[in-house]
Amino acid sequence: MRRAIEFWAKEVNAKGGLLGRQIELVIEDTAGNPATAVRKAQEMVERQGVRILTGIVASNEALAVCPKLAEWDTIFVSGDNGDGRLTAESLVPNFFRPNVSGPMGTRVVALYLRESPMKTFYGMGMDYAWGHNSLEVFEAEVKRAGKTFLGAVYSPIGTKDYSTYITKIRQSGADGVYTVMAGDDQNGFLAQAQQYRLSDKTQIMTEIVDMQIVRAIGDAGIGLIGSSRYPFTYDSPANKIFVAAWQKEFGRVPDVFEGDQYQSCVVLQAGIEKAGSTDTAKLRAALEGVVIDSIKGKVTMRACDHQGVQQGFMVKVVKRAGMATLMPEVIATYPADRVTPACNKMTYDN
Repeated sequence: MRRAIEFWAKEVNAKGGLLGRQIELVIEDTAGNPATAVRKAQEMVERQGVRILTGIVASNEALAVCPKLAEWDTIFVSGDNGDGRLTAESLVPNFFRPNVSGPMGTRVVALYLRESPMKTFYGMGMDYAWGHNSLEVFEAEVKRAGKTFLGAVYSPIGTKDYSTYITKIRQSGADGVYTVMAGDDQNGFLAQAQQYRLSDKTQIMTEIVDMQIVRAIGDAGIGLIGSSRYPFTYDSPANKIFVAAWQKEFGRVPDVFEGDQYQSCVVLQAGIEKAGSTDTAKLRAALEGVVIDSIKGKVTMRACDHQGVQQGFMVKVVKRAGMATLMPEVIATYPADRVTPACNKMTYDN
């Protein structure tokens, strides 16, 4: 995410900056700790005059920071925060989410499963806000589709041994297991799932197909299906330009969170240009209703809850002849009005 922000800032500054000013980034490490995130953000505001935040990674950090935004007179533009509550019950006026939320990612998978021959499902999530939130949405979606949700297990962040969890999933007899995991946790689970041959009987699915993780585990990721907040393989003119520029800069294709964070920066840029100012009140008003044609297609920042309304992607991890690495093949797309929940909601009525 930091890489995406720096790439965007370099790109904009090379063209003269924003409102005639160069973008300056102030970067701190929160270590994934909500209390640290609040303290670091407050120091940025009070000591360095920062009035725009982005790049805060974990949802529990975002939930801790948001109640302070009015006091700080600061705008927070999310780059990847998934917890549905951020644009529902926990929404504050100065928070905006251009990225796909956890419920939206889960919704994409659920829409795909409605057409699937699979009938029974199990859940595997990380034991914190995002994991529980997304699996609750998934369970509701499975039941709405007339299929069976057999149960769920949650692993503490940093778990190393997933054997007991994999055993429970196998014993459930589920046709598919839906995982809500990230980073080393997802890496460890998928690698061990291959060792235990879980995919021989159960289709492994995930809310977010993170190709950085998939490439780290190699062939253990082949066949994984799930939603993608940003697939670099999406065929559109804007995305082709972005991918080419990214490859020139870094020598590789952009990953899912790099694309999603970059899009959030472009939304922020559009808001600043529309407002003609970085003043908090003016920027807040400008961001409400702003529309961009992004690397993922059209994105509209909904005024009622500050959620970015956008289409959803379902992908499958494949290995193509002549390709050095695995890649996310887009197997289905869903229109924004089916993917995005109603205003201030994180569940769906149909």
